[in-house]
Amino acid sequence: MVKNPSQPVHAIWLGFAAVMIAFHLGLIFSGLVPNLVSRPLHLAFILPWVFVFNAGTKPALMSGLVLCFAGVSSALWIVVNHDRLGDQYGFLEGNFQIAVAITLLVCVVEAARRSIGWPLPLVALSALAYALFGTAIPGEFGHSGTPLKSFLGTMTIAEGGIWGSLTAVSVGVVSIFVIFGATLNAGEAGQGFMNLATAAAGRLKGGAAKVSVISSALFGSISGSASANVASTGAITLPAMTKLGYPKRLAAGVEAVASSGGQIMPPLMGAGAFVMVELTGVPYTGIMAAAILPSVLFFFTVWMGINAYATRYDLRPVDVAGQPGARDVLITSGFFVIPFSVLMWGMFGPGFTPQYAASLAILAAAVLLFFNREGRFDPALIADRFANALLNAAKQMAMIASIIFCASIIIGVLSITGLGVKITSLVLSGSGGMLWPTLLLTALACLILGMEVPTTAAYVICVSVAGPALIQQGLEPLQAHLFVFWFALLSTITPPVCGAVFIAAGMIGENWLKVAISAMALGVGLYVIPLGMIANPDILRIADAPMAAFLAFLRMALGLAILSHGLIGARSIAAKIAFGLAGLAIVLSGIVV
Repeated sequence: MVKNPSQPVHAIWLGFAAVMIAFHLGLIFSGLVPNLVSRPLHLAFILPWVFVFNAGTKPALMSGLVLCFAGVSSALWIVVNHDRLGDQYGFLEGNFQIAVAITLLVCVVEAARRSIGWPLPLVALSALAYALFGTAIPGEFGHSGTPLKSFLGTMTIAEGGIWGSLTAVSVGVVSIFVIFGATLNAGEAGQGFMNLATAAAGRLKGGAAKVSVISSALFGSISGSASANVASTGAITLPAMTKLGYPKRLAAGVEAVASSGGQIMPPLMGAGAFVMVELTGVPYTGIMAAAILPSVLFFFTVWMGINAYATRYDLRPVDVAGQPGARDVLITSGFFVIPFSVLMWGMFGPGFTPQYAASLAILAAAVLLFFNREGRFDPALIADRFANALLNAAKQMAMIASIIFCASIIIGVLSITGLGVKITSLVLSGSGGMLWPTLLLTALACLILGMEVPTTAAYVICVSVAGPALIQQGLEPLQAHLFVFWFALLSTITPPVCGAVFIAAGMIGENWLKVAISAMALGVGLYVIPLGMIANPDILRIADAPMAAFLAFLRMALGLAILSHGLIGARSIAAKIAFGLAGLAIVLSGIVV
């Protein structure tokens, strides 16, 4: 079907992608656009990619065409009538407006289902059912009810539902950084990551595994998807590790863990950091500063785990023949250093907003698509790169936006019905009003929810219901949000649902459970560092108290090194337990009783 489109159809999709990207970039440079114009247009742009472009069967295409027409028409009706709708204050008038509202909600839920499967849409449908029928629930968890026209209007013609603050993040920030990542990846930047990582770590013992760690950290920060990271960098690093005789379970575990960590690595941190900006009110640069030391600790722990494995296996360095020359490293590194430099300069020099700085970086990355490391002008290659950048940006933007639109339904219902406050009270009562039981309950909820939905969606839902409870227990908002965001990542490497592990195991031909065990041992920092951020809050304050942050960093690094050595390097169970307890004690030594 559309998976292998004919040339004219392919050209149409490329043209549509170009218009879509021009629209989102134009919003950054053109100034203020009414929210009930920009956000419905965002939906109108993403629906064709979800319903038509990604349709895999003829029935899916037929139904997708109908849904696409209905959804786009409804979104455009909102755009055309935005002035009048703003005067209705979220109250629908007449059956036609009710039909438009229902159509929008159906299309948003179905778009998410087609993009990521049933779990998140089921949560959204349950939330809608609660809003409509929760008056019949006795006791504390019932609600007094909202008139249907008022509820549907709040969700679809006001800014309390699908056009809410999360959608604003998708329109104005996430989409821009998705375009940036797609433009970088279409050129030589990916090879530049690999060459720099190989030059930095390839000669070390366990060098191929350490190359995987560095390259996946660099690439994962841009891609924001553990699965995409495994599939891209793993295509290079996994064969390199197996060729050098690394155990398959270890090679796949390294790739899965390193790829998962990319989402917590500044400067980009996938989509989660931008959502966090909206939910916390903390500037993007503040979130970057708070996240940098914990993310370095995570990759330090993985590095120490590789060293521990190197004592058990003969983990050879990368062969000299496989290491890039200095000239090749220098040239290919420029393909990501230049756009990143523009991004950093824009944010920290003139003080532009992250999205404006990213737009400038996109222009720099687009110019670099005309060049290659051989210095040849190849029109066919250039055209192919721009086509890849356009299509990949549009598809990724549509997938993330479908998640955010669906999650916005849940957030809207929590706000309208007061359910979020009630769940917060339940969490507080279940934990006896004590911080650490609340943290453990929240971590468990993040793990369970993360098994079913992508990291960003799991983070948004968990922090909406558990975040207020954590803040009431005395945590700073950013501290609570980072804790939840880290634990939303657990499911990428933790059975029974561990997407990054499944992909890495499939690529290398190893039993996924063996890979998961290795990944959990290497990625122990993912389980411990969030607790360390609570016990040692100074680790997040490098911008305000650099010395205290550095001391907390050193203390946690020592504890994580001991813990990692105990899990992987120690041979006896007693030694593993002793090292593990000692490491945990040091990491959590900042707890104030």
